[in-house]
Amino acid sequence: MTRATARTVLFDLDGTLLDTAPDFAWAVNEVRRAHGDPPLDYAAIRAVVSHGSLAMTRLACAHTEDSEPFTAFRQQLLDTYRDNLAIRTRLFAGMGELLDEFDERGICWGIVTNKPAWLTNPLLERMQLGKRAATVVSGDTLAHSKPHPAPLLLAAEQTGSAPRDCIYIGDAERDVIAGKAAGMRTMVALYGYLCAEDQPERWGADVLAESPAAVRAWLRDGFPGAEA
Repeated sequence: MTRATARTVLFDLDGTLLDTAPDFAWAVNEVRRAHGDPPLDYAAIRAVVSHGSLAMTRLACAHTEDSEPFTAFRQQLLDTYRDNLAIRTRLFAGMGELLDEFDERGICWGIVTNKPAWLTNPLLERMQLGKRAATVVSGDTLAHSKPHPAPLLLAAEQTGSAPRDCIYIGDAERDVIAGKAAGMRTMVALYGYLCAEDQPERWGADVLAESPAAVRAWLRDGFPGAEA
């Protein structure tokens, strides 16, 4: 893919912009500890973080999904995570430099996540990112969430950008599906929360990025006024 000009960069949150897995893993194992269960391996939890609390509960809870104990476990997980936001969470290494470069050059960037606003907003506030992002679209902002393109189209509208001038970066297949359906270019964050069964090379993304540094290098020449 050629580096056609992009005007707006939109990020998925968990596993793309922020490394939230340490806080989620702690919360999962804290709930398991409360239930008398042994802790799960961090790598196993990390692999499903991008798929949300339902996937983490499926991994960590022995009860069936349609049962009351399963629902209670999931709610306890969410409550535990909410009460311990941003303790271990960090920007992925190299992401801070990328955002600083965007801010210095006046490049528009925002966040489109399936995380609900009641978790997204306080997390971004604590990470001092909420006021920097040009748009934040959460999983419950609209009636539809990813892989539906509506959240991405809303983000483009809020930034005053045409979808064709946006690139969406995420670490799950639904991110690529949503971005392509919205008419945006797409990039897979290979450093994110992929599991062994994922095959990102088959998702049809425009770019596969091994690291935030690779994202930065690829994007550097893709904006108006960038040096050749």
